[in-house]
Amino acid sequence: MSKNNAYWSANVSLMIKLLVVWFAVSFGCGILLVDVLNNIQIGGYKLGFWFAQQGAIYTFVVLIFIYAKKMAALDIEHGVDE
Repeated sequence: MSKNNAYWSANVSLMIKLLVVWFAVSFGCGILLVDVLNNIQIGGYKLGFWFAQQGAIYTFVVLIFIYAKKMAALDIEHGVDE
């Protein structure tokens, strides 16, 4: 496999993993498990409601930072860093 293909394959693999996490949090916790999570309250709000309204957004922002950090390391590993 060429160097460019290895870099692209690692990039796509990272994106897929992060998107699976985001999907699990947003769809799983915000829709599928909402009834179970609503039995838990934090600060007077039901946890399922919180995940549906804000949890998925916070998770997405955290995943952006994780992606940036991992891509910087990947760039260095493959010699394409700035």
